Amino acid sequence: MTKSINPTTTSQSPPPPKQPPLDILILGAGWSSHFLTPLLTLHNLTYALTTRTGHDATIPFTYTPCASPPSSEELEPYTSLPDARTVLITFPLKGVGQSAQLTTMYELTRDGPEGSGEERNKVRWIQLGSSGIFKNEGWNTSTSPYDLTNERAAAEDELLFLHSSNACVLNLAGLYGGERRPRDWVGRVMKSKEDVKKKGALHLVHGDDVARGVVGCLVDRGEVGGGEGKGGRGWEAVKGKRWIVTDLRVYDWWELVMGWGVGGEGGEEGKRWVVELMEEEGVRALPREQGELGRVLDGRAFWEAIGWWPGKGRMS
Repeated sequence: MTKSINPTTTSQSPPPPKQPPLDILILGAGWSSHFLTPLLTLHNLTYALTTRTGHDATIPFTYTPCASPPSSEELEPYTSLPDARTVLITFPLKGVGQSAQLTTMYELTRDGPEGSGEERNKVRWIQLGSSGIFKNEGWNTSTSPYDLTNERAAAEDELLFLHSSNACVLNLAGLYGGERRPRDWVGRVMKSKEDVKKKGALHLVHGDDVARGVVGCLVDRGEVGGGEGKGGRGWEAVKGKRWIVTDLRVYDWWELVMGWGVGGEGGEEGKRWVVELMEEEGVRALPREQGELGRVLDGRAFWEAIGWWPGKGRMS
């Protein structure tokens, strides 16, 4: 005689335990991730990365603007993303709507214990942006007026408005390091004496220091052997704001041309242009005075807030 089994009382394997959230999820593992991941590892911070194709053990993910409210099919790519305490957006979002859409779709696919959804509003967001939105002549700080018509600035403003204490924006200066060499840019942007004449200040930040900046947002400096005095409070110091991030230096394009050369005659043509312009403009020596460089950036506030400083020496 066969014993009847009640399917409702059949023992079942318990669901796998919920994994703790990562310290940071990096949406868009591009150039900056090569500098960031070693520093995250050094500080024992857990992370995951996404790429369009999922190469090199990354998670395949592509942000695609969609209708509102999103369909279940549009939410599907977000379900494969792991929970994280902080999400770093490395690619540009543009205009009003995209920041709200991306953050909402990620948070809609999160769950706290027993499906309570309590994890949703705990996610912190960092958006990498460009310092190019600061266009005023003279000194610009992180609190200076910026170009409100810029689409990236609009998306950043939306992120800060929607998430206030759970978001910050890092407006980065020109990126260099690894295969990005400022020396290679000179010939592309200055092909004539008139091009050189128009150039004032150049602002840069090395990939290693971008990484330091991001990690500085995540950790209390006191936890990693610093934090004495001003700054070093990690997220509490940077949340709810946009920050100019530079290497704290102002470079003079004329000085760079004089050092590297540009144009014909093995670069001597560009050096001659600079000497002629110095004579015409009454410039006695290089680098020029900051008042002659046009738009200049003051990036001190960000580094003071996190209690770290740029680690790379002057670009050469």
